[in-house]
Amino acid sequence: MSYDVSYGYGSAATAEPSERALFIRRTYSHLAGAILAFIALEAVLVNTVPFDVIAGMLGGYNWLLVLGAFMVASWVAQYWARSQTSPALQYLGLGLYVVVEAIIMLPLLIIAADFSGPSVIPTAGILTLATFGGLTITVFVTRKDFSFLRPILAIGSLIALGLIVAAILFRFDLGGVLFAGAMVVLMSGYILYYTSNVMHHYRTDQHVAAALALFAAVATLFYYILQLVMEMNRR
Repeated sequence: MSYDVSYGYGSAATAEPSERALFIRRTYSHLAGAILAFIALEAVLVNTVPFDVIAGMLGGYNWLLVLGAFMVASWVAQYWARSQTSPALQYLGLGLYVVVEAIIMLPLLIIAADFSGPSVIPTAGILTLATFGGLTITVFVTRKDFSFLRPILAIGSLIALGLIVAAILFRFDLGGVLFAGAMVVLMSGYILYYTSNVMHHYRTDQHVAAALALFAAVATLFYYILQLVMEMNRR
């Protein structure tokens, strides 16, 4: 889940204060737009996609194929969002990522909507926003550079991916508080990392790529917080 950023000349840290402030406003307005588009798209999908289609996505090894397609589409979206020559391609990359994230999130949301209480999804949303807000404020107040987290996050992501693939292949359950909690911690680390990159390392013309990276971390954080809330709701 790592995204390349530029260092040194042209970065937000070396830009004029007004240019840096404009970059930050653009980044977070694009992030807000991506979140709103994601919510609207999920509302449509949850109410229109038949449950049989969802069951088909989860059946057998189909979920492994879905995850593989998601990873390929995510890489393409990130590549487009980092385009230095075409703003239209950058927006296409962000839009593509919102769509594939909505698709990968759909089974869990339908299960939560149909088999959990009506407060589960809103509760997960509020907790996600509160966690993201708290981490963002921490970075902006301390101005700390969390780029040192990159190798730790990369190793954690590889371990998590390996566990997910193994769970699908060997049919064991990764659900539960422990794994979801570990993923919440991992995604919180990514939010610290990407937020500090916004302040220190992204170029001031990379607001779309920065928004995509933050959106990816927030969406994944929501996914695992929702799992935690669903687990607590069962008890």
